[in-house]
Amino acid sequence: MKLLGISGTITGSKTKIVVEKVLMEIKRNNPDIEVELLDLKQYDVQFCDGRDPSTYTGDTKKVIDIVSSADFYIIGTPIFQGSITGALKNLFDLIPPKAFRNKVMGFVATGGTYQHYLVIENQLKPIAGYFRAFVAPGFVYATNDHFNAQNELIDADVLNRISNLSNEVVFMQKSLKQSQPEHQYNH
Repeated sequence: MKLLGISGTITGSKTKIVVEKVLMEIKRNNPDIEVELLDLKQYDVQFCDGRDPSTYTGDTKKVIDIVSSADFYIIGTPIFQGSITGALKNLFDLIPPKAFRNKVMGFVATGGTYQHYLVIENQLKPIAGYFRAFVAPGFVYATNDHFNAQNELIDADVLNRISNLSNEVVFMQKSLKQSQPEHQYNH
């Protein structure tokens, strides 16, 4: 099983830190799971222009292939202007919807106010619904107050939510994998 963590931003560092923390927790408790981080900051991804995803080249093709080949996801975004980043929205636009179908998604977000956690409920979960993905019931939302001066997560509640989310996505993924024959995932 391959878990892909996505840091869905080309700016800042806190989102990547939280996504990595979830990935490390999953790997620590489940050494059999292959874990990979996709940091959009490291790629020059083209804007989606409506063409067939298979016709993209370079970094855009690499990113489409990385995302499409994963079995389940931890997807992270900072909240800018009350919404997900344009970089993450562009990624969602580039990936064929069937690539996410029947796959588990867990969400992580960072933001400047405590109310921005609602973006997970009001934007990310409906996008996952469109893709017909399975969404972990919990999520992680962190603000600047949850980090120390060295940009390390120190808030006990956030660290507990990271632990809970890591357990949920693994439980869901393993349960789905055991209960569904492989061919049913591709319909």
